[in-house]
Amino acid sequence: MTLEVVAACIRRNGRFLLCRRPEGKNCAGMWEFVGGKIEPGESPEQALARELREELAVDVSVGAALADTVHIYPAYQVHLILFQAQLRKGEPVLLEHTEARWVTCAEAAGMALCPADRELLEKLPEPF
Repeated sequence: MTLEVVAACIRRNGRFLLCRRPEGKNCAGMWEFVGGKIEPGESPEQALARELREELAVDVSVGAALADTVHIYPAYQVHLILFQAQLRKGEPVLLEHTEARWVTCAEAAGMALCPADRELLEKLPEPF
């Protein structure tokens, strides 16, 4: 079974937001684009807006899909879609993650990203 998962590319001043996963979660301590699983009855865009409210306490407008990937982890498989997202209200508050950074593509390439997120980073359109 493939988990349907969405993530946000929130940009500001030529950088985008990555967050570090907490201990006790899959890929603990690794960096990711923030997002989560699509719940039954939700569109990908609705799921992403909900996840960002739950994890960062922000309201966003969700834009176009930038990239997607299917990644097989040891215990499960994910289909991860990365969407453009614009902050509409609030500044990110870490409700689930342990750290956040605004980074460039070059900086992100040198970080310990979750494997599926690294695949997304490599698929981002040029110029980004």
